[in-house]
Amino acid sequence: MAQVKYDIGLFFEECKGDVEKVINEMIKDKIILSQLSGGKRLRPIILLLAFKACTGGRESLEEYRNAVEGAVSIELAHTASLIHDDIIDKDVIRRGKLALHVQEGVSTALLVGHKMLALGFKIALKHGSEFAKLYVDTWNEALAGELMEVEFNKRKPSSEDLFSIYITIIDKKTASLFSSACRAGALQANANGEIADLLAEYGREVGRAYQFADDLVDLKNGEMLRSVILPLIEKITGKKIGRIRKNSIEKKLKEKEEEIKEFYLANIREKVKKAEELIENSTLPKSIYREMLTYAPKYIINRMLESVGMVI
Repeated sequence: MAQVKYDIGLFFEECKGDVEKVINEMIKDKIILSQLSGGKRLRPIILLLAFKACTGGRESLEEYRNAVEGAVSIELAHTASLIHDDIIDKDVIRRGKLALHVQEGVSTALLVGHKMLALGFKIALKHGSEFAKLYVDTWNEALAGELMEVEFNKRKPSSEDLFSIYITIIDKKTASLFSSACRAGALQANANGEIADLLAEYGREVGRAYQFADDLVDLKNGEMLRSVILPLIEKITGKKIGRIRKNSIEKKLKEKEEEIKEFYLANIREKVKKAEELIENSTLPKSIYREMLTYAPKYIINRMLESVGMVI
């Protein structure tokens, strides 16, 4: 397993380099390039790993280049969603620099985000109708998740199960992109429908684990997003949030800090295990890429959790 761990780190770096190269070859708009810079490229990389797991690494250079171009369309859509998220959440820093809406104003940021989506769709169209449909369907699902979160943050807590809403938002906003990246990798490799469905399910589990880990890191760093805090407090305490005074929420978080950490880690481990089992029980050809696909969820999550001194 240690060798796989080494290989996957090398693979991630090589794929990231390939994606960066193609981004700079395909995209000439300076403001779009500035927004793309600094990203981890997780979704394009997992697309390429799924692609290679399907081909067993026996694809031609032209086929690989085609897969990288498809990965760029995924990254454009993801980055556009971040630009729009920053406006909604009033975040001022993105990828180590001022958010675009802070630099250039909300109007410019909105339009640049739309331009990136259009460019991503143009690339997707070159890869066939099925790929283009996946691109549009994924954006619609992510958008539905964003709208759910906006609506959640506007209204007063109700008798609804807040945690189930939180899970649905994660599924639509984050897990959908990871799922589609993996399905896109299968499409690029001309894999059969069964494999494409399996990889899409695998990607969804990875995306769920990723968002849980991201929220845990945010909590450890002192961020207090309403759409995370309220469902979490309700879940951990077993009480409807309407019965908890606002000024006692932070106190509750502090009191339940260890329980919250273990709750998140347990859920992350569960999602990672499901993703691993999907690949272990699959009909994907045996190769180093299949092994890396099995190890990838833990590798991705631990790289994030290590920033706050945790691993799974």
